[in-house]
Amino acid sequence: MINDELQALPELADTKITFNNDGSPSLVQQIEDGGPADVLVTADEKNMQKAVDGGLVDAPVTLATNSMVLVVPKDNPKKIKSWDDFVKTKNSATVVTCDLDVPCGNVADQVLKENKVEVEPASLETSVSNVLGKVTSGEADAGFVYATDAAAAGDAVTTIEIPNAQKHRNQILAAVVKSSTQQEGAKQLVDLLKSQKVAELWKTHGFESAS
Repeated sequence: MINDELQALPELADTKITFNNDGSPSLVQQIEDGGPADVLVTADEKNMQKAVDGGLVDAPVTLATNSMVLVVPKDNPKKIKSWDDFVKTKNSATVVTCDLDVPCGNVADQVLKENKVEVEPASLETSVSNVLGKVTSGEADAGFVYATDAAAAGDAVTTIEIPNAQKHRNQILAAVVKSSTQQEGAKQLVDLLKSQKVAELWKTHGFESAS
């Protein structure tokens, strides 16, 4: 997990990082409510912009990007082996995606619109992990998740590339929280997060470069 790998970096040998791995909307809300935080990392621009507009953080930097893919269960009951197969069977298949309020749902919606494909999801989930869980358990015939999550699922799913997905890559952003009581340390951490060394870490987990 990238959290453990970050903590293990020599540059952080004398620093103990407390990670709060919540959804982006929830993280921003927690800071709005006065919760303690030094650095905010979001999985999309929308929620980071909300934090910027609310005066909660300094100017953000992009750390990495992530693309949307389609996953189907290992046994693949609907025999979906390509995007064209999905388009042909989507009306009879059980499809799950994230809710529009969370980054994964917003990106899935953009990619579907880009391809002029309409889908009526059987459920709208609050996280990518929930989508992935429904696909791996066989509750769903297909689901929209990030490439990184599909890779982490291994052979429990089959990954199908989505046309034009690269046009709508999600940005992973970081910013120093203005209410942080450790401003200097927070700035140093953001500098480390955007370094080439950490960029290589992102890549090992399936993320793409920030550029």
